[in-house]
Amino acid sequence: MGHLDHAALGWLTPALSYVMACIGAALGLRCTVRALGATGRSRRNWLITAASAIGTGIWTMHFVAMLGFSVTGTDIRYDVPLTVVSLLVAMVVVCAGVFAVGYGHDRTRALFLGGLTTGIGVASMHYLGMAAVRLHGDVDYDPALVGLSVVIAVVAATAALWAALNIKSPVAVTIASLIMGAAVSSMHYTGMFAVSVRVAPSDASLPGATAMQFIFPLAVGLGSYLFLTSAFVALSPTTGERQASASAQRPVESAAP
Repeated sequence: MGHLDHAALGWLTPALSYVMACIGAALGLRCTVRALGATGRSRRNWLITAASAIGTGIWTMHFVAMLGFSVTGTDIRYDVPLTVVSLLVAMVVVCAGVFAVGYGHDRTRALFLGGLTTGIGVASMHYLGMAAVRLHGDVDYDPALVGLSVVIAVVAATAALWAALNIKSPVAVTIASLIMGAAVSSMHYTGMFAVSVRVAPSDASLPGATAMQFIFPLAVGLGSYLFLTSAFVALSPTTGERQASASAQRPVESAAP
């Protein structure tokens, strides 16, 4: 059995991955709040932004954490197409869950379906990402811990969507995002603790890219997207601010000759 180290770079990767999960959750929640106060195309655009933020944040969290993953006795590579597919799955499934909440008339049912869909999508992203790992040996999973990680993902997703429906103030969103980040990180490391590896030493070269060749540049790019989108959302006027501005302009227009 190969010894697994989930923090080969120290606390840097767990701490940074948690930060990325929190940023994605905070941005997604703020965008969903904006969406629920909008109509038509504006609502759709805010929901798409929310889904991309949450999906990107979760994916970035996972692979930033994977930068610290190592197994004694073997190198590790990543299948590039499968890794990209895991990102697309995260975004598409989270989008389905967010849209279910954003357009659902029965909020309880929409919350249940959205949380279930999004949670399973998050878990699928995680295990697709793990399926992209290439090493010298065989990877096995503890079924009980795998099941627990899926339950955590569903509960975390449902809690995040509930927060999007019921929490409006920036302070409350920040607190909810910190909790959501902890839940997503817990899901990731529960899934990682389910992993065991039987190493088969070999001098053969492994297919795929190293974490620094592919995962790190992509994670940096997606992290930059989250920060830029956060700035855009922070500077965009809320529905209330737009309505107040429109109301302030009406008397001026009426008084004009």
